[in-house]
Amino acid sequence: MQRLSVPCSKIACTRYLANPTLRNQNPCDIFINHRGIDTKKTISGLLYDRFTSLGLNSFLDSKNLKPGDKLFVEINAAIKECSAGIAVFSPRYCDSYFCLHELTMLMESKKRVIPIFCDVKPSELCVKDDRTRPAAEIRRFRLALEEAKYTVGLTFDTSNGDWSEFLAKASDAVTNNLLDVEEARLRSINPTYKHIAT
Repeated sequence: MQRLSVPCSKIACTRYLANPTLRNQNPCDIFINHRGIDTKKTISGLLYDRFTSLGLNSFLDSKNLKPGDKLFVEINAAIKECSAGIAVFSPRYCDSYFCLHELTMLMESKKRVIPIFCDVKPSELCVKDDRTRPAAEIRRFRLALEEAKYTVGLTFDTSNGDWSEFLAKASDAVTNNLLDVEEARLRSINPTYKHIAT
């Protein structure tokens, strides 16, 4: 049996980028929600680089924001414009207001979100109420986190995992989800739309 010499993500990504009727021209294809202290220089940064090399427009705060930018304005706009999101859950993820805010915006906007559990199990993630935020906001954060925890995602152990294999799986998951989102968008515009295999 002959193996494909090109990774599936490269094929799907090429199909996604090359088909102008399939691709919604968003300035942000994928929003990477992450806890910087845990994953910015590892998994999140590598995902950003991988998606960029595939021709996808990704949003990662440390790569897209510049001095003087208003955090909430830029982040909220990127989430609104993105086709899908990745939530990179890590041990200190829930300690960050920004992580929970971004996740809540992604979920409430009904974006397709791919959870990645990096060195943490879904059952270990919980929103703590330290009484510094309104109860309604804490409730929204908890609902978004629960929804993400019960969404099929990827797991990765940074000490024992195969980084190359993980990046390929994550790329495949993202490109396949982007294709699904765009095809659903086209069907909503034209109910008679049918995907034609290339």
